[in-house]
Amino acid sequence: MMGRRMVLTAALAAPVRVQAQIAGDPAWFDAFEAVLRRHVDARGRVDFAGIATAPQPLAAVVAAIGETGPTSDSQAHLLAWRINAYNALAMYGIVQRGIPQSLTFLGRYGFFVNTGFRVAGRETSLKSFEDDVIRKMGEERIHFALNCMVRGCPRLPREAFRTAQIEAQLAAAAREFCESGYHVRPAPDRRAVFVSQIFQFFTEDFVPAKAPTILAYVNRWRRDPVPADWTLRYFDYDWTINSQNLDVG
Repeated sequence: MMGRRMVLTAALAAPVRVQAQIAGDPAWFDAFEAVLRRHVDARGRVDFAGIATAPQPLAAVVAAIGETGPTSDSQAHLLAWRINAYNALAMYGIVQRGIPQSLTFLGRYGFFVNTGFRVAGRETSLKSFEDDVIRKMGEERIHFALNCMVRGCPRLPREAFRTAQIEAQLAAAAREFCESGYHVRPAPDRRAVFVSQIFQFFTEDFVPAKAPTILAYVNRWRRDPVPADWTLRYFDYDWTINSQNLDVG
């Protein structure tokens, strides 16, 4: 209901326990990676039906995210912790919503704004977690790593983000996104390039903070740069759930 905020809790977490670690990345990183390797294919599509059938491993990850916070205040660790947490919560949220075929306009409000999650002992929403915490870190490449589980998102990798590897992982994600024929679509006959609305939704994170124009930013990660005098346009974001189990489109 729109008038009440739905709070998702990991009530199914009891059968599977994620043990704490003294130092380094928390144990739930490994547990989340196990979920990714089991339920995500090479194209980044998720077997939500399989997760729904055996939700305990993901629910245990969500419980750990809700109960404990980052173990270091380094930028690298906070980025890895928060990206993994966002992706795990989004995945869990889709399952808890009954695996819809897509996120409609009202469905997006319910999913991003009106659904509460516990993160490090505090209640938040996916939108607040992204806008008020993750984006505040000033790392624009998060937009190539955060995944709300729809087709318009970057490809969901089959591994967790790691403190020791986060720079390489974010660079690889940015390069893959900007080289992708889906997210960046040159149209030579029209002297134009159509790019993902992620660059429109979060323009201020890219321009002028990281590059003079969106096209200049995209070209930074491309082996074959788009001509600087081409027109930049945005194609509609695909809010279809990125499920292995949906036969649409």
